[in-house]
Amino acid sequence: MSTHRQTVAITYETAVRAVSIAMEVGETSGVKAVVSVADPSMTLIAYGMADGATPHSAETSKRKAATSASTRRRTGLIPEALTTALPLGTGGALTTIDGGVPIFFGETCVGGLGVAGGSPAQDIEIALETLKRLGARVEGLES
Repeated sequence: MSTHRQTVAITYETAVRAVSIAMEVGETSGVKAVVSVADPSMTLIAYGMADGATPHSAETSKRKAATSASTRRRTGLIPEALTTALPLGTGGALTTIDGGVPIFFGETCVGGLGVAGGSPAQDIEIALETLKRLGARVEGLES
């Protein structure tokens, strides 16, 4: 019997870098972005909110990051059969609104990135560009 397990999680330094990149990409795109990074246990590691961003986007970005970190999927590509059940079954803790992506380096998922503040289409563009600039995997996440 094993007495423990090892877990992999994004570092604070990498999470902050992801937030910084996403905030920059959002600003360039004209989006007042709110960006969250969670580790695979759905714990918030880093967060940023552009001046003038809508307050509800704060919670949305956190839910997108937690969902992608936990499911290891892009929030907008969660199977249709779960689009109602996932948010309801988790008391709203998870979401299927696009703009959340898992953060993979190679085959290892280290967390999730959630972007809110624009339309779901804008949010996912910012998230995917952030992964590219971060050097994280994007294949399989683009529609």
